[in-house]
Amino acid sequence: MSSSLLIVQFVLAIMLTISVLLQKSSSIGLGAYSGSNDSLFGAKGPANFLTKITMILGLLFVTNTLVLGYMYNQQKLQSAVDTVKTDSLIPSKPSTNKNIPSVPAVPVIPNSK
Repeated sequence: MSSSLLIVQFVLAIMLTISVLLQKSSSIGLGAYSGSNDSLFGAKGPANFLTKITMILGLLFVTNTLVLGYMYNQQKLQSAVDTVKTDSLIPSKPSTNKNIPSVPAVPVIPNSK
C-alpha cells in the first residue's frame, strides 16, 4: 500500500510542478509584497483553470504526504521481534517419541575365580 502511495506522490509532485510552471506570472517577484496594484490572485480572484487545478493538486499532495507519514510512522513503531516466526527448532516440551533407539546394555563380564 505504501509503495503505491509513494508512486502517487511522485506523480502528484510532477503534475504540481508542471501546473505551477504553466501559470502566467501575475506579479513582479518580490515587488508584489511592496504595495503593488496586483492582488495575490489578480483582479478576478482564483477563477483561472490552472489555478484551480494547482490548488486541487496541492491539496492532494499534502493529504498524500500526511497519509504516507502516518503509515511510515506506524511501520517504525513495529519491533523487529514482531516479525520473527515463533516456530522454533527447539521444542517447548520434551519429545515423547517412542522411536528413539535404546542404549545397548553393557555386557557383563563373569568373575573368573
